[in-house]
Amino acid sequence: MAGQKILVIDDSKVIRVRVREMLPQGNFEVLEAKDGEEGLKLIREARPNLIMLDFLLPKVSGWEVYQKVQAHPELSKIPLVIMSGREEEVMEKIPKPFEKHFFAFIAKPFEKKQLTEAIKSAMVLAKKKPVPEAPAAAATATSGAGAAEIQAMTLKMAKMQAEIDTLKKQMTQVITIIKQMKAK
Repeated sequence: MAGQKILVIDDSKVIRVRVREMLPQGNFEVLEAKDGEEGLKLIREARPNLIMLDFLLPKVSGWEVYQKVQAHPELSKIPLVIMSGREEEVMEKIPKPFEKHFFAFIAKPFEKKQLTEAIKSAMVLAKKKPVPEAPAAAATATSGAGAAEIQAMTLKMAKMQAEIDTLKKQMTQVITIIKQMKAK
């Protein structure tokens, strides 16, 4: 994995240094960010091969970083390890099992073996992640729909709206009758 870039986004210098020391020497270029804002900037500029993300960060939270990375088709393919000393805070935003969200989770504090396993897991999960459909492809699919199909759908929607309006009127009448009966 020579020449691989690992981005460690954590507000704790101790954690950033610990991760750097646990990785095999010379095999990785370790980039560090002390907050989510700096982390997002490095993700966009450096395009790391792996992101290690603390969930509780200043400026831009780990949750926000996660959302922004996932929203970007190219960045969402980068293997991700979320780190936190409080797994329940991660679970409030992202339900378990984390694997179905295609990232690995590691609880702080962690040992070298746990770090290695989390990185391997993140790499495998990233390969399994489905490629999100690009907005251009979705637009092309929509433009392929014929004008007749669009017109038919528009007519159906108008008919459904008329039915909804009728049901609302009927419901109002029923409520009025019930109120009158209770008043007697």
